[in-house]
Amino acid sequence: MKRSVLICLFSCLLLIAFYHDSFGQPSLVHEIAPGVFVRLAEPEKKIIANAGWVVFRDYVLVIDANYPWGARAILADLRKTTNKPVRFAFDTHYHADHSFGNSVFVDAGATIVCSQDCTEESKRKNPTAWNKDKGTGEFDLKQWRLEHPQASFPDRMTFDDGEHRVELTRVGPAHTLGDAVAYLPKERILFTGDLCVTSAANNLADPDANPENWVKTLDGLERMNVATLIPGHGPIGNRDSIQPQRKYLAAMIEGVKTGIQKGQSADEVAQSLDLTGYHPHGDKAAGNQVSIKAVYAKLKH
Repeated sequence: MKRSVLICLFSCLLLIAFYHDSFGQPSLVHEIAPGVFVRLAEPEKKIIANAGWVVFRDYVLVIDANYPWGARAILADLRKTTNKPVRFAFDTHYHADHSFGNSVFVDAGATIVCSQDCTEESKRKNPTAWNKDKGTGEFDLKQWRLEHPQASFPDRMTFDDGEHRVELTRVGPAHTLGDAVAYLPKERILFTGDLCVTSAANNLADPDANPENWVKTLDGLERMNVATLIPGHGPIGNRDSIQPQRKYLAAMIEGVKTGIQKGQSADEVAQSLDLTGYHPHGDKAAGNQVSIKAVYAKLKH
């Protein structure tokens, strides 16, 4: 028995060593299916969103461009997995942590794609957000440039080379107006952007967020044949990762509606509605209050 345990331990150590040699940062890059990679967030370096890439026969498709410094790190790790050219980068939505790195991928030869609504939001909202950024040092956007998506689709765009098929589908408005997801039907992998997260990183304060439709969107995602779910933030999940967020959002909406019916103000609802029991989404009470007030403003009018 002791010999078997030692052999098993030694095998595990070999796997860890191999994984470290292959990727350099074993906790960040994962090959979740042949030719399909995920690079998890690195918050201490302000790379706060997950990203991924799919290696097709002749090119690579990146999913979510991150911040510029994040895009640079993603490219460096991508090059450890393939020497094929990066031809496309898909933004699941326009938010800075998913799209401000667009120029890095454009300079690497990629075309930026997203939904038409996402493109419109980027052009309408991102110049102001970019100019207001207060970053310093390597996180200062002034050394980079804002790049809007160059190709967009109203409802769907598909990449298929016979080996991999990636379906980009617009599902918003939800987290934002232009939310879209990337789905690999053969591998049953779904990249959700911030429609689904597996951490406390929730944001309902976007001016075009639609909380009630967000719940319906999650219901639609849950009906898909998903084995592996890559959230915008948090650990890799699966189809079961959708329901906790749905419950959190539904509870928030119901609580806000009840407060409005009672004649409570937004501040009163935010103070009285406790969502911290909805782990992990409700873990941060201060963040809950921001989202509650945003939902209140949307439902009140």
